[in-house]
Amino acid sequence: MYVPRESDDSIVPEKRTNKVGPMATAEFVEGRGSTKGNATQTLLAPDSVPGKPGMGLLGVREAAKRDTKLRFTALLHHVNPELLRASYFELKRQAAPGVDGMTWHEYGRNLEERLDDLHGRIHRGAYRAQPSKRVWIPKADGRRRPLGIAALEDKIVQQAIKTVLEQVYEEDFLGFSYGFRPGRSCHNALDALWVGIAHRKVNWVLDADIRGFFDNIDHEWLLRFVEHWIADRRILRLIRKWLKAGVSEEGQWSKTLKGTPQGSVISPILANVYLHYVFDLWANQWRKRYARGSIIIVRYADDFAVGFQDRGDAERFLRELRKRFEPFGLQLHPDKTRLIEFGRYAAERRAERGLGRPETFDFLGFTHYCGTTRKGTFTIKRKSIAKRMRAKLQEIKMQLRRRMHDAVVGCDRWSKGGLTTTRSPATVAA
Repeated sequence: MYVPRESDDSIVPEKRTNKVGPMATAEFVEGRGSTKGNATQTLLAPDSVPGKPGMGLLGVREAAKRDTKLRFTALLHHVNPELLRASYFELKRQAAPGVDGMTWHEYGRNLEERLDDLHGRIHRGAYRAQPSKRVWIPKADGRRRPLGIAALEDKIVQQAIKTVLEQVYEEDFLGFSYGFRPGRSCHNALDALWVGIAHRKVNWVLDADIRGFFDNIDHEWLLRFVEHWIADRRILRLIRKWLKAGVSEEGQWSKTLKGTPQGSVISPILANVYLHYVFDLWANQWRKRYARGSIIIVRYADDFAVGFQDRGDAERFLRELRKRFEPFGLQLHPDKTRLIEFGRYAAERRAERGLGRPETFDFLGFTHYCGTTRKGTFTIKRKSIAKRMRAKLQEIKMQLRRRMHDAVVGCDRWSKGGLTTTRSPATVAA
C-alpha cells in the first residue's frame, strides 16, 4: 500500500531552541527537518561497515528514504551479536526484573556466552517470548495504571528490533509526531505547540486523549500496518510472539487478545505505527482536503492537541475523528477530550459575550493558558498541572514524615573564613 508522504509546506515559523552551540537546531512545529538530523545521531549502526555508508542499518534507512513503495523482505540478519550487545547496554540498569527474575547485572556476568546463545535461538526459531509481569502504579487521580515488565532477554531482543524498525519508520512518520522517537522529546512537542498557537491563526483547541489506548490496540490491524513496510516473516513472527505472550499477575497467567503492554521496550514504536496509520495520515489528509482555515497538530503518543482557526472545522474534525477511531477499536476519552476557545483573540471575544477568562487545557503535564507579556502582547503560558503537583507534594510530605526520626548520617560541613571544617556526628549532636 502506497501512502503519500507529508509535504514540506506545513512548516511554520521557528522558535529558538533552548540549547546553544554548534549542534543546536531550530525546533519546528511540523515538517521533516529534524528527522534528517536524527540520522546524524544514529551515526553508524552496530553492523555497519566503516567507509561503506550504504551497508548496515544506515543502508536500510537510506533505502526507506529513496523508495516509499519498498517492502523489506530481509531484516533479521541485522540482529547480530553486536546489535544485541548494544541493545543490552541501552537498557536501564536498575529496572525491576520480569517473570524470569533476571536483573541487568546478573545477566552481564556471562554476557558474551548469553548473547551468543540468544543470537542462535533467534535465528533458528527457538527463541520464545515470556509473559510480561503485570504491576500496578498509582495515578494522580487515585486510580491505578497497569505496567508490563518484560523478561530481560525479551527486553534485549525488543530493543534490537526497535532499532531496526526505527531506521524504516523514521523516514515515514510525520513531523507532528513527537512521542518516543529518537532526537525528539516532550520539550520539542511543547515548543511546537507554543509556536503553532502563537504564530498560526488558532482560535480553538481540541485537547484529546485516547481512552485506554495501549490496552485496546487491535493485534491484527497492527500487524497489517507493520506489513506495509516489513515483509520479513521472521520479524513479524517475533512481534506476534510478544503480542500473544500474555501477562502474569501474582503467578497467574492470562491471555492477551488485544493491546500491548505499556512499559515494554517495543510498545512505543508499535503504538506510533498504529497511530501513524489510524490518526496521523488521516488527520494530515483531512486538513488538506476539508479545512477552511489553518490547522496545527501536535501528538505525543496517545495524547494530542489540535488547533483550529475555524470553529466549524473543529467541530467537524471531532465528529469525523470519532467515526475514524471506531473500526480500529479506539475511543476518545469523554472526560479528557474537550474543544475550547483558545488563542490570541479568545479573551477579547469572550469578554464581548460577557464570559470569563479563556478556558485552559492540559498537555504533557502542564496546564496551558492565555496570557500576556510585559509589553502586553499575547503569549501562551503554562504551569504544572495542579492535581499532579499536589500529589507530588503529598508524596514528598509522606517521605519526610517517615524519615523524620532517622539517625543523622555523614558529617556536617560548614565554611568559615574561607576554610571548610568537618565535624563528626557526635560533635554535632553535642
